[in-house]
Amino acid sequence: MKKKTALLLAAAMMLSLTLFAYAAGGDASDPLVSLSYLTDAFTKKVDAKVNEKLNDSDAALLESAGEEGGLSASFWAERRLKEGDILAAPTGTSVLLLAGRAQVSFAAGAVVDVTTGTTVPSGTALSANHRYMAAEDTSALFTVTSKTAVVDYQGGCSFSESGATDYNTMAAALKTLHLFKGSFTGYGQGFDLEAAPTRLQALIMFIRVLGEEEEALSWTGTTPFTDIVPGSQAAQYVGYAYSKGYTNGYTATTFRPAGAVNAWQYTEFVLRAMGYSSAANTNLADTLDRARDAGILTDGEAEMLQRDPFLRAELVYVSYYALDAQMAGSNRTLGDELEAKGVFTSAERSRAWAMVPGSRK
Repeated sequence: MKKKTALLLAAAMMLSLTLFAYAAGGDASDPLVSLSYLTDAFTKKVDAKVNEKLNDSDAALLESAGEEGGLSASFWAERRLKEGDILAAPTGTSVLLLAGRAQVSFAAGAVVDVTTGTTVPSGTALSANHRYMAAEDTSALFTVTSKTAVVDYQGGCSFSESGATDYNTMAAALKTLHLFKGSFTGYGQGFDLEAAPTRLQALIMFIRVLGEEEEALSWTGTTPFTDIVPGSQAAQYVGYAYSKGYTNGYTATTFRPAGAVNAWQYTEFVLRAMGYSSAANTNLADTLDRARDAGILTDGEAEMLQRDPFLRAELVYVSYYALDAQMAGSNRTLGDELEAKGVFTSAERSRAWAMVPGSRK
């Protein structure tokens, strides 16, 4: 028997026939089963039986799963996905959406929202941080509906990748180039691509694209902004940028570091970094048009930035492809300039470029 089949049998053995005989019903007020049973006794029995079967023939199971291209996680495992990617979950597999959006579909059987103790219909949009489990005789498909997402999974599963724009690999490529370091979020590699960027985050990215992060972090002056903590790392980035004339702040005395930044504002930062604009320009109405004229954006990208919410995924996208655009008045690209400054090596640049599949919009 192949590994995938063995895993399914192991996971299915302890699923209650009584529980799923009525899987079509149940709601929050009258759940199909008690939440305490699902999260305690039921889950423990399933996990114990799965572990028992895996221990009986662990090597054979692992070999068979590798042959079929499936994955198995005895404990929670994490994965970053993109729009249209599908996680196929057989009986007993659990899925937890950490960030982004996704929905579950299945032709027969049931999927249980273990967090609420209820079943969900096919086509349901997942709630973040809810644990979903494929019930007996169920093959569930969890499909990403946002540009990026982060999921945890436990049990046997397989993944099908779409041809959508891969913002995740762009973020990884920029990290390889020391241009994107992520946040302190404990999942999704700290990329937070599903969140809106702040003014401070956009400014830091701008300084890195300039190749001047070391200079910023060695800056020791003061700023006129009362909402920037003196002596903090934020004060170094903001103070350096202000002293260089890269930013004027939100007002004469405030910077609003946690404030939202939009596509026009961030693209204007990129234009300034590449010599196509300066802080003296405060009219951003034609920013995307100027970026398109400079070869930083394509027609499709400019349209996308006008249409979609500006998230860290879009910030990564603009930053990544700006590296291929020529500096103002030069035949050298931004990537050439940063490599010449020692921000990254030629080997790192080649490795980063190889990470990102597909073409531009």
